[in-house]
Amino acid sequence: MSEHHAPLLELRNVHASYGRIQVLHGIDLVVPRGQVVALLGPNGAGKTTTLLVATGQHPASKGCVHVGGRHVNGVKPDELARLGLCTIPEGRGVFRSLTVRENLVMASYRGMPAEQIITDAVDRFPRLGERIGQVAGTLSGGEQQMLAMARGLATDPGLLIIDELSMGLAPLIVAELYEIVAGIATEGVSILVVEQFARTVLGVADHAVIMQHGTVIAAGPPSDLEAELSAAYLGAST
Repeated sequence: MSEHHAPLLELRNVHASYGRIQVLHGIDLVVPRGQVVALLGPNGAGKTTTLLVATGQHPASKGCVHVGGRHVNGVKPDELARLGLCTIPEGRGVFRSLTVRENLVMASYRGMPAEQIITDAVDRFPRLGERIGQVAGTLSGGEQQMLAMARGLATDPGLLIIDELSMGLAPLIVAELYEIVAGIATEGVSILVVEQFARTVLGVADHAVIMQHGTVIAAGPPSDLEAELSAAYLGAST
């Protein structure tokens, strides 16, 4: 498969351990170009370790990681960033003591002009335009998430990885943010969303992968996975 048509991210039979404790037991995960893929599962399912392996922060003890068709096992996180991977960490990843404008300008180090970054951010997130001079630490949680996403998109990524977008946010805000995520995917950016609780993301995901105990227990279109979701969460509030 040519690099141009290859999935942005592919994990094949990935195993990973911490010391002697094996955490991942043969994970398969594909994020095609321009699609939203949801990686779901309860706490302790192995989602975070899967992300760490995918982003070069933890080694796979077995299996392959491909980014844009390139084998990247052992490649450092900053090199993966240059290949187009951008991760928005749980907890937002903004500079809380800087203003919204300063946060956006800080993202210009990759080469995109600062004013272009600000224009794009305000077009996509009008709320940030209203708060442009405000210190990021005083923004609401939803606004901080918007700022983190705007900063990530300033690097013109091929793949945006969003970890626990819904953490601590009201359902209406989460729904609004996921509408924005869906719009970003239509621009050709591939998106991997990692969530513990699933319902809202399923409305925008093209594909969902459910993990439990370090394995993938189900994968497919979200509409096909209702029974598996219920089983995975054992009645957890989703």
